[in-house]
Amino acid sequence: MVQRRHFLGQSAAMAASVLATTSSLWALPAQAQDGVLRIIVGYPPGGATDRVARIVADKLQASLGSTVIVENKVGAGGRVAAQFVKNAPASQPVLMLANPAVMVVAPLVVNNLGYDPEQDFVPVSEVNRYVFGVAVASAVPVKEMKHLLAWLKANPAKANIGVPATGSLPHFFALMLGQQAGVEAEAVGYKGSAPLLTDLMGGQVPVAVDTLDTLVQQHQAGKLRLLAVSGDARNAVVPDVPTLKEAGVNLSAAGWNTFFAPQSMPAAQVQRYAAAIHKVMQDPEVHRQFAANYLDPVASTSEQTAKALQAYKKQWAPVIQTSGYKP
Repeated sequence: MVQRRHFLGQSAAMAASVLATTSSLWALPAQAQDGVLRIIVGYPPGGATDRVARIVADKLQASLGSTVIVENKVGAGGRVAAQFVKNAPASQPVLMLANPAVMVVAPLVVNNLGYDPEQDFVPVSEVNRYVFGVAVASAVPVKEMKHLLAWLKANPAKANIGVPATGSLPHFFALMLGQQAGVEAEAVGYKGSAPLLTDLMGGQVPVAVDTLDTLVQQHQAGKLRLLAVSGDARNAVVPDVPTLKEAGVNLSAAGWNTFFAPQSMPAAQVQRYAAAIHKVMQDPEVHRQFAANYLDPVASTSEQTAKALQAYKKQWAPVIQTSGYKP
């Protein structure tokens, strides 16, 4: 999705820009912000995280009985948004919708991050999960995951696995696939899913790992072969595609989008937003819209979200750290 893009480095200029942007918004007249909840998204409009934010915001507005708007604060793979929300004063209601790139990966690989996920934010509610797919180019002579692992092991020089961005979860998942095959796979990072798909279908890269929504249509059109999905259950859109575990690969993984509040937000307000979002995420219409975007809805309390985040960090931290990846 989404979405998960990682800026290669930081600069004093960017930090100054973030500070200036933050100051300008919070300097708006109080009457311009009264009753307005701002949902900050660190990615451009139209991406997966942005779509999730807008689906939830639409329903949340009715649930809260007040205005809810989505603002895109783009830059540094979502980290500009995190720095922005961290500095939000308690008097101005703001939430951030973030994914693992911002709250799990970046803290492990970026120096001088500018925020601490555990100290500067409070988890409010997880709202969805999304899974990855493993796909091969039509020219690659494999039709099952066990065949792919054998092919990678027999052709280590061709063990190049395309991913939509370096430092993304698909990047680290690709390395895990290589380990399963007994080879040191090379994660080939692209600037987004579109160029990755172009090279996969053109045979420039033999294997790809990306979010399921990126791969399904081309799989159904016969332009690539989707061998497995990373979730714990098959996806209803492609019920013929097994999970990795069903295919004999002991791997399971998913990404997520979760709402976070700045540490400055009063606890009672956090719980109010958490309860409202939890209610929204049980709406059948929201479920329908999420399904149309290949997303699994989650109705999670603040406490459940905090526990899920800790489990997620425990799963991914060793993989990220041992990879040696640095932006």
